[in-house]
Amino acid sequence: MSEEMNENGVQENGDVPEIELIIRASNIDGRRKGACLFCQEYFMELYLLAELKTISLKVTTVDMQKPPPDFRTNFEATPPPILIDRGMAILENEKIERHIMKSVPGGHNLFVQDKEVATLIENIYTKFKSYVTKSVSDNKISTAPNPPLLQHLERINDFLGKRGTRFLTGDTMSCFDCELMPRLQHIRIGAKAFQKFEIPTRLNALWTYMSNMYELEAFRQSCPADQDIISHIKNQLGIKTTARIELETPVFTTSIPILSES
Repeated sequence: MSEEMNENGVQENGDVPEIELIIRASNIDGRRKGACLFCQEYFMELYLLAELKTISLKVTTVDMQKPPPDFRTNFEATPPPILIDRGMAILENEKIERHIMKSVPGGHNLFVQDKEVATLIENIYTKFKSYVTKSVSDNKISTAPNPPLLQHLERINDFLGKRGTRFLTGDTMSCFDCELMPRLQHIRIGAKAFQKFEIPTRLNALWTYMSNMYELEAFRQSCPADQDIISHIKNQLGIKTTARIELETPVFTTSIPILSES
């Protein structure tokens, strides 16, 4: 295992179970966390529970290009995320999510029922991937005035504006925020890198939401570097990462632009 990290502020004792989350390391630098969306989603959920002291969280990064012998012995070619709870390994994304909800202390509080929100955030990453894939396949920047990705971001913005809460389902975070925000960060970094597209500053409610998320340690601790997001997307598109990116100092974009007047 290339890196281990115990989250601060959680006392380890017999009453608090230790949960280990194994996540993918960066494709650029195996010593830091990578840009796997599900890894960050579960990292955020478990970090929130660790802050509430219902669990002790241990996060381990694994470089899948050079996995250590003990990882290969225990998990063969199974890629992270992998959750280990009291010696039991949970390997599949749906099973990990179900385990956090049903078996991890406090986890059920994150999994609120909100069909409107679930429908709202569904498929946004698919639209993003389609958007950047087209630019790569056509070898040019899209000039479409209102791409489906932008339309989807506008719907989320309008929803947040009408609901008027800090997060998607209220003023406390839920599983939906842990799902959406990593994808918004990929969209922010990736759409600019591949399509010169930036989230419009007129989407005030969306930017306010992102600002609220940027303030949270659960997001800041789990967020990959911009270069790792770009490298992750390049891998999905079959593009080789350049040596220049490999040498760059990691950058973490969490600034908020000056917003347009409503």
